[in-house]
Amino acid sequence: MKQSNIKIAVTGGIGSGKSTVCNLIAKLGYPVYSCDEIYAELFDSGAFLKEIIAEFGDKVADGKGGVDRKKLAAEVFSDDGKLDRLNAITHPAIFSEMFRRAEERKGLVFFEVPVLFEGGYQKLFDEIIVVTRDMADRVECIKKRDGLSYDEIKERINKQHNYDLCDFTQYYVIHNDCELSVLRDIIGNLMLKITKKYSQ
Repeated sequence: MKQSNIKIAVTGGIGSGKSTVCNLIAKLGYPVYSCDEIYAELFDSGAFLKEIIAEFGDKVADGKGGVDRKKLAAEVFSDDGKLDRLNAITHPAIFSEMFRRAEERKGLVFFEVPVLFEGGYQKLFDEIIVVTRDMADRVECIKKRDGLSYDEIKERINKQHNYDLCDFTQYYVIHNDCELSVLRDIIGNLMLKITKKYSQ
């Protein structure tokens, strides 16, 4: 039986290459929605900002009526309880908006979801693609992209799901350890496989 909308999550640890995979999927013509992009957009919402400041105080404010996202990140990544409180505010808002935007889409729809397993959101999706990458390459990617120190990077990685110890046999897995052209071919073949599954 055909479904009009197949929700597929693309997930993986920080620095694994989720965005690269999602960009290649988008170039193949599939709709892709990003939790991180919607999270950034939420900071333009007055109600959302008020809720964040009410929870974490003026120390995360930017002095212009908004929130300094770097200050907020530094605040929550040093405290599991604060991170949980932030997630309780942001995750429902992100998923609600993301699914609202995608509801009119037909066929395969992809969602870049960084904290899929941490939040137990697997049940919200029909299929899951896990992007994996060598730890050293992940660290180097994060260092170049975000300018964080090695200790800061390790702290953030340690707060995430441990992808190296998990059995992902029930999901699709992409090992991001190849040239971009090879990765493009791998993704193209995977799209054909998933399309065939849901066209029967």
